[in-house]
Amino acid sequence: MKKKLVSVLLAATMLASVLAGCGGSGSEPAAEAPAAEAPATDAAPAETPAEPAANDVADAGETAPAAEGEAVTLKWAIWDKDITPYWQALKDGYEAANPNVTIEMTDLGSTDYMTVLATELSGSGSDFDVVTIKDVPGYATLVSKNTLEPLDSYISEAGIDLGQYGGVDKQVTVNGSLYELPFRNDFWVVFYNKDIFDNAGVAYPTNDMTFEEYDALARQVADPTFGAQVYGTHYHTWRSAVQLFGVLDGKHSILDGTYDYFKPYYEMVLKQEDDSICRNYADLSAEGLHYSAAFSGGDVAMLNMGSWYISTLIASLQSGEYDSSLCGNWGIVKYPHAEGVEAGSTLGTITGLAVTSVSSNKDAAFDFVEWVSGAEGAKVMAQTGNFPALMTDEVAGIIAGLEGFPSDAESKEALNVSNLYLEVPYAENVSEINDILDTYHKSIMNREMTVDEGIAAMNEEVGKVLGQ
Repeated sequence: MKKKLVSVLLAATMLASVLAGCGGSGSEPAAEAPAAEAPATDAAPAETPAEPAANDVADAGETAPAAEGEAVTLKWAIWDKDITPYWQALKDGYEAANPNVTIEMTDLGSTDYMTVLATELSGSGSDFDVVTIKDVPGYATLVSKNTLEPLDSYISEAGIDLGQYGGVDKQVTVNGSLYELPFRNDFWVVFYNKDIFDNAGVAYPTNDMTFEEYDALARQVADPTFGAQVYGTHYHTWRSAVQLFGVLDGKHSILDGTYDYFKPYYEMVLKQEDDSICRNYADLSAEGLHYSAAFSGGDVAMLNMGSWYISTLIASLQSGEYDSSLCGNWGIVKYPHAEGVEAGSTLGTITGLAVTSVSSNKDAAFDFVEWVSGAEGAKVMAQTGNFPALMTDEVAGIIAGLEGFPSDAESKEALNVSNLYLEVPYAENVSEINDILDTYHKSIMNREMTVDEGIAAMNEEVGKVLGQ
């Protein structure tokens, strides 16, 4: 399962000239809430950099000759159209390169997007040609219902090198066939507030931290003083923020059926709660505190979160929505790892495009999918401040031109991924497994069950699903 992700190496070389400067879904990954959890619904996209100017979008399509032929209209299912810059930018870029094609976007909303999409595609009157895939559980459902067109023959005919996606395609291959191509890819890093570390006289986090070192560092900078409290770290309520520490060794996945390897991470986080090193899960759930509000408040030293939050931080500081005196001096480092696991091993989420099995314009639909997931679409994604699934030198240069990214070498190197694991690899029953793990995660974190009891329940219930 270990995948060397060359295509997502947003390394120091690509960000060498970067920048200066300081949740859910929307323009944060297809889902700001990891695909493993539930579709994100927060309107972060409005906080991302503005979409490219019209001339920039046109430039993105100039390398491809304008298509000629009969006029074609493709209906495309998306979510949060008005607050996600890249939808319109991709549409404009493709239409500029293919003037005979009109892309008609239909916004199904971010709340329960994949459920709504599955219902739409199950109806006899569905006329979508291209659909956006927000998460793997939803993808599994659509494939099982035979609503998506296998792309293998199209990919072969077009001569597409799937290796450019760094192996992510293999993790969503179903019985030897691929039904989507990724166009967006996000991965988890650790954001940190430099001022908190400076004030505590503690060295910044590094790009090679074991979990023991990470825990010790969080404890060093935490301050439980009432009225001046500082939290050493923060975990959003998604189960990914705790459970998926355990899959970074490349030996485990949420499809295993036994989850004893979760135990040390639950114990670490619960002990941090007990010692006021991080906020209490029950309080976070009750208050509905978003991770962006927690970090931007200036009292959180470290935050485990996806790369999608980078553009939100930058844009929110530039707009004045975030107080720069509280969180303007920030950086990122690679995810912590267990002993013996390579630094830079992390979790990822992808957003993909698929052609529907009912489309009457499948060739044209695939041409759009190919363009969006290829080099031209990648440039458009980068221009809107988002991370494309395909990285080229030109795209890297666009990202390197973003303003507001930390200028320190560690933050640049943090984007050098060594091993990327999908939070949820494909499986027919992944939705059931996800629901079970989520249920008992809540029970453990709410202290309704002990760690051992919760894990035993996960093992038993998922075992039933897997027939173990």
